[in-house]
Amino acid sequence: MNGKELMVNLQLAMERVGGDEELLQQVARLFLDDCPRALGEIRAAIDRGDAKLLEREAHSLKGSVANFGAEPVVNAALDLEVMGRLGNLAEAIQKYSALEDRVRLLEPELNRLAGD
Repeated sequence: MNGKELMVNLQLAMERVGGDEELLQQVARLFLDDCPRALGEIRAAIDRGDAKLLEREAHSLKGSVANFGAEPVVNAALDLEVMGRLGNLAEAIQKYSALEDRVRLLEPELNRLAGD
């Protein structure tokens, strides 16, 4: 990503909320409010070697962020979900770091959508 590419697919996001801008604003706010908890749970699962929790939390985050068509974040969460499913956490810290980086790039766009 070159920094100018948007991570949010606005057309897809609007489709997901039936064209309701106010609802999209609310969904963005909910995601932003919950994201620190979700990232914390993913990190805790990695730290404890809890593959099932990692799979579950990464899957949940992936589903939430998919509402915005943010493919780089979806793919990063999917990587962790698969690692959890397979019980192979060898590269989980590196994958988690990539997820965090992509979420940081997404947050300003979601803040704009949320009206902040």
